Amino acid sequence: MGKIKIMDDVLANKIAAGEVVEKCVSVVKELVENSVDAKADEIKIEVVQAGTKLIKVTDNGSGMDHDDAVVAFERHATSKLLDEMGLFRISSLGFRGEALPSISAVSQIVLKTSTGDVGTRLEINGGKIIKDEPSDARLGTEITVKNLFYNTPARLKYLSSVYTELANICEYVNKMALSYPDKKFTLISDDKVLLNTDGSGNLLKVIKEIYGLDVAKKMIKISVFNDDYDIDGYISYPEVTRSSRSHMITLVNNRVVRNTELNRAINDAYHTYKPETRYPIVVLKISTDPSLVDVNVHPSKLDIKFSNFEDLKELIKSGIKSVLDKTLLIPKVQTKNLDDVTPKVELEQLNLQRQNVINNNIIDYSIFDEPVLQVNEDITKYNQKDDENYDNDKVEITKEEKKVIMPEMYPVGLAKGTYIICHNELGLYMIDQHAAKERINYEGYLKAFANPKPDSIKMLFPITLEFPSNEFIIIKQNINILKDMHFDIEQSGINSFVIKEHPTWIKQGYEDESIKKLLEVLISEEKNFTIQKFREKAAIMLSCKMAIKANMNISMAEMEALIDDLRRCDNPYTCPHGRPTTIFYSNYELEKMFKRAM
Repeated sequence: MGKIKIMDDVLANKIAAGEVVEKCVSVVKELVENSVDAKADEIKIEVVQAGTKLIKVTDNGSGMDHDDAVVAFERHATSKLLDEMGLFRISSLGFRGEALPSISAVSQIVLKTSTGDVGTRLEINGGKIIKDEPSDARLGTEITVKNLFYNTPARLKYLSSVYTELANICEYVNKMALSYPDKKFTLISDDKVLLNTDGSGNLLKVIKEIYGLDVAKKMIKISVFNDDYDIDGYISYPEVTRSSRSHMITLVNNRVVRNTELNRAINDAYHTYKPETRYPIVVLKISTDPSLVDVNVHPSKLDIKFSNFEDLKELIKSGIKSVLDKTLLIPKVQTKNLDDVTPKVELEQLNLQRQNVINNNIIDYSIFDEPVLQVNEDITKYNQKDDENYDNDKVEITKEEKKVIMPEMYPVGLAKGTYIICHNELGLYMIDQHAAKERINYEGYLKAFANPKPDSIKMLFPITLEFPSNEFIIIKQNINILKDMHFDIEQSGINSFVIKEHPTWIKQGYEDESIKKLLEVLISEEKNFTIQKFREKAAIMLSCKMAIKANMNISMAEMEALIDDLRRCDNPYTCPHGRPTTIFYSNYELEKMFKRAM
């Protein structure tokens, strides 16, 4: 008798569950996607102990009749993919027919569903139907998953902590609510409501429900397109950042996806607008023909492949940069008394909840944001100024569109030897003189590197520098880059170079230090070397070294010249490292602090 045998369905489903059902959020994801595909506009998710004990999803979708309800738990049973050609134009969230049999194989399920006639109630344990009976006729589906992994204790053992599992569920449901603002999502954990959207179709209101009013007020609308892709959504001001990349949310044809390259393109668009270790809050809804994307990469359906991917990344980067260029990005100082907006008991509960998250070392999510202000007014009024730049129809971003520049301001003095105090009719400004000069230098060096002038200065005493053999080889290989920048540099003996001339933009008195730093950048960029990356790193390094230092007193004329130069910059709001150059106190906030306005 042969050794090779066909697995029974129960064993096959348990194996498949290893890919489809990785953790509690995997179950929530599959059930919620089924509700969306069933055209539900109200979806309620309830979990007990972060889903380890119970996950219940209730919707008002189309429901199933008795025969479909039974067949749905068979492997590869689906109503969403009928032939091979459909695989190339997938428009539904689910299509593989693996989720329900995989979930049922490792849990206990109760299903109640109806198309509006007599309903069906099924009880399933470990993949086997143990009860099949009529149910009420409420249109839609209610599916309850109990005791996940009860029959696979090894999988149960390796689930994360309750707080981590709950954080993952919250993150996913938040993203689904952002993907479908026209559907009402309710998330309840242990009888506590964590999310409750109104299904009005207003994306900004969903952002407010998730991140709070303060964040929603600092989101900017974006709407760009090319021949293959339409992009709509909101991006945060550079001052609104998080420590995790998970808040850069990309939705492709309303599908929640993860793509490292897309996140990198978003982050690159914010380059020098924010610190490198911080990440913006971004919600981008990418619409395209289904034939241009492939979601059949992994059973989780989170990974995705794109056609014309480079064009999409460039569209994202140019679109975000254009929107930032058209927005006044000076951070506004606002006074806030939490006691005025949050009762003391709620503050104590919030602090306790935050401490629990910190103690259990879980990911950053909404409880770290400011408390959500409970308001009923339409959040869109706060972004009226931003929306003035947009028509109802999508517009293609062009370089000719007018940039927003810093307002004129008049210096009155220097505080702490570092901060220039200015004012105008709008209020009071503080400028970090070092950060401002860094920005001015950075943009000047980038232009000098891109269009080097033929001018150079002969050195009275040439500099001779010796390097280890590996570093010497790297410099020798890229020596033409330095010569194109009008350095007179030649090999001198073994592992040495002599520099006789340097370009005029190197500051007098800093020749040795600047040249050494440039060569260090050239060496450090050995891997994946490009001229653009070298120029960028060199400009950042030199701009910092040549900037006015903190605690250095400058004259009023120097302050005025610094402000004029800063206002002429392409991005006058941050230094190359992403720190703000300027902060703003409005007249109202000043009067409020001095109790002139109540």
